[in-house]
Amino acid sequence: MDEMAYSINGENAHYGTPTNPCAPDRVPGGSSSGSAVAVAAKLVDFALGTDTGGSVRVPAAYCGIFGLRPSHGVVSTENVTPMSQMFDTVGWFARDLSTFSRVSNVLLPLPADNTIKQPTQFTIPKDCFEILGSLKDQTYQILNASVAKRFGSDAVDNRNLGEFVSNNVPTIGKFISDFSKSEAPSVPALSVISYVMRCLQRSEFKANHAEWVNTVKPKLGPGIQERVHEAITSEDGPMEDFHALKTEFKSALSALIKDDGILAIPTVPGSPPKLRMEAAALENFRARAFSLLSIAGLSGFCQLSIPLGVRDGVPVSVSLVARHGADWFLLSVAQELYETLQEETKKAWSSSKSSL
Repeated sequence: MDEMAYSINGENAHYGTPTNPCAPDRVPGGSSSGSAVAVAAKLVDFALGTDTGGSVRVPAAYCGIFGLRPSHGVVSTENVTPMSQMFDTVGWFARDLSTFSRVSNVLLPLPADNTIKQPTQFTIPKDCFEILGSLKDQTYQILNASVAKRFGSDAVDNRNLGEFVSNNVPTIGKFISDFSKSEAPSVPALSVISYVMRCLQRSEFKANHAEWVNTVKPKLGPGIQERVHEAITSEDGPMEDFHALKTEFKSALSALIKDDGILAIPTVPGSPPKLRMEAAALENFRARAFSLLSIAGLSGFCQLSIPLGVRDGVPVSVSLVARHGADWFLLSVAQELYETLQEETKKAWSSSKSSL
């Protein structure tokens, strides 16, 4: 794993980087890289991982397998060394939904009511897919077609998430101007959500680990050394505003998704980065990744990364997000939609090949 769980790349300067079975020239994703690689390489049927900022969802997406970040607090983190208690979760990986469900039966609390609702609304925000920088993998079209086919076109809502967040999270106005000048594909409101989550995470990381880092002075790998140093030396910032925004964001997202809705987004902003990628390009990718990953992170909602297959030598995935505590509902929707997703992916990718 990445040292101190403080990266989403999966590269390890001390023990070597686990080889991504899906794309050997690319990073496996982290921090739970070993777990994801063991599953993708068929060494094990399933594996556990921890997800604070994205450390199950990212390696799942990069290695072409299923990965769940459960609702925050639903699965016990007892005896897990904390990174940031506000966001720490224990999730899991599997190659197929059948195995995934069996693991979930053991780890998730059984639902009080066994009747699983049908989803009434799928929010598939186009602006989140524009963070990819290119729509050539066709995940946006595949999701829209799959949901319309399985649940009816009336269930599809393509409103922009950034606009919704800006209009329904009052505290965001204090930060938004700092994030509106980016030249990279971005959604300023989601960049703020990402910034707030990472500031809160950094503050807890410092409280948990600064004393140990300062005493032991561990030799950490490149990238992580700088990130840990920044975390333990940084000022906390306006914590009252951060906490207010976190509360407002969870409330706004609950109003959007409701009890029986789903938010569908890219898991990551494109193909897994190549091994030993240049630092500046990697940082840009990381920033865009966290604007997507922080949606479930800051709200505490559950998110499942679903593999669509490998295209042009790289794995492609999408994610479904449901409200806090709706983990069984999320898995049920995934099972109902997955076959249609596979059909629509095959159709979209084969037609784009024939038109080249």
